[in-house]
Amino acid sequence: MAQVNLTLNQEEILLLLSSGNSSEAFKTLLTKSLNQFLAAESASQLGAEPYERTEERQDQRNGSRERPLTTRIGTLVLSVPRHRKQPFHTMLFENYQRSEAALIATMAEMVIEGVSTRKVAKVMEELCGKEFSKSAVSEACKKLDPEVESFRNRPIEPGRYPFLMVDATYFKTREDHKTVSKAFMVAVGITGIGEREIIGFDVYDDESNATWSSFLQSLKLRGLSDVLMYTSDAHPSIRYAMGNEFPGAVWQRCQFHFIRNILDAAPKNYKAGLEEEIREMFKCETIAEARKRRDEIIRDYSDVAEKSMEILDNGFEDSMTIMSLPAEMRRPFRTSNLVERLNRELKRRSDVIKIFPNAASIIRLMGSVTIDYNEVLSRKKKLFYSTSLPKISQETRLRFISLAREQYKRAQAA
Repeated sequence: MAQVNLTLNQEEILLLLSSGNSSEAFKTLLTKSLNQFLAAESASQLGAEPYERTEERQDQRNGSRERPLTTRIGTLVLSVPRHRKQPFHTMLFENYQRSEAALIATMAEMVIEGVSTRKVAKVMEELCGKEFSKSAVSEACKKLDPEVESFRNRPIEPGRYPFLMVDATYFKTREDHKTVSKAFMVAVGITGIGEREIIGFDVYDDESNATWSSFLQSLKLRGLSDVLMYTSDAHPSIRYAMGNEFPGAVWQRCQFHFIRNILDAAPKNYKAGLEEEIREMFKCETIAEARKRRDEIIRDYSDVAEKSMEILDNGFEDSMTIMSLPAEMRRPFRTSNLVERLNRELKRRSDVIKIFPNAASIIRLMGSVTIDYNEVLSRKKKLFYSTSLPKISQETRLRFISLAREQYKRAQAA
């Protein structure tokens, strides 16, 4: 490696730093330093300094050419030596090639972190002194596609996920010169030892029987099987599709959504008191105690919140399916909050973008956020111990299958 002795004029340095434009001053100083580095590399390869005659000389200088180098303080225009016989080689521009690749990855990551492509272009121009168009940033984002596709299409080990949580959230996108909403469906699998993993996501036009069936079929084709229980809100298409594709899976109605359904139908003056009583009902240790509390609530509120009490009565049993599980397994599955937290993260990232240019960009960016979130889940404490699942008796499993059939019939009639 060439020995480099940098020579900088003190008066010139002081003049630059006193100019008031520190960014330009550092760019000038760094340019001078790197040009001296390139000159030292050239002398080492030639075996002689400029105008020096030695027996070790290997080649002759042949002027120089300008070449830009993008750095964190801006784009520098360097003077690169040229040789007559053998090309001049420098490790500086080898690193530059890697820097270019890192720059593209950084732009893509900035978009994932919630910075719009227009803002990314502006930031990168200020940072590197180099203009990046919106189309260039979008092209950079497409570098994410292979990783996203690999993650969402990876094989699923049969029987690995006896528990499932499914939900959908909506994003606006442009389609045929109109702004439309697309459903981003997500499935989270919970293993027999309490591990949480995002096992699937996709974009559909809406939440219908057909689209939910298509999503669940894609999970089956990848290997998902032997689902014992799933947690979701009361969307009829989820229940219909699950009954079709996983007929043995019993439904646990999300208690959070259930409470919201009840309160939405209640008079404003009674919401707070009713919510407190329902939450106490869900804390009961046995199904018998919970049913008793339900009956008391219905008796107390029927005259002032008739519609709410009808919702409570009709949905109670589906919201208490978890009571057949071992006590330590009930809490994780009583709500679909695990998926809701992911949805909130997706919304937070998409708020800056507002309207996606197309459905593919939803998959690309929201898929990348989902992959990151899955890595977070993998580091979290397990939901229950490996000794918990074997506590579910064969009798309970058979009862779940029977109950799942009943739930499916009700979903068909909905």
